Amino acid sequence: MRNKIIYWIATAWLSLGMVSTGIVQTIQMKEEADMFAHLGYPAYLMIILGVWKLLGVIAVLVPKYPLVKEWAYAGFFFTMSGAVFSHFAAGDGAKEYFGPALLLVLTVVSWYFRPADRKLQG
Repeated sequence: MRNKIIYWIATAWLSLGMVSTGIVQTIQMKEEADMFAHLGYPAYLMIILGVWKLLGVIAVLVPKYPLVKEWAYAGFFFTMSGAVFSHFAAGDGAKEYFGPALLLVLTVVSWYFRPADRKLQG
């Protein structure tokens, strides 16, 4: 029961974070566009990442399809670790690391504590 509670809390916060950043990126909000430019990324990448985040949340929350969930978690991990590294490479301060680092931790916690019916059997 403890693991299930940990899973759902982490997954709820992860989903909220990915949906909110996914929407902000998909609509190319000015502050997000400025951040992408600061990091040296093209503006069109925001739309790609935003849509993938939204689809990833659906994949993680919908029952069944464990292989798709694995891909979604991997995508979240690569995206958030890339964001942390990008802020590091740009010389940003700790404030800029917090969001991506938190989502990275939530990704790992959600993945680790997911119930057996949401895991690949093999």
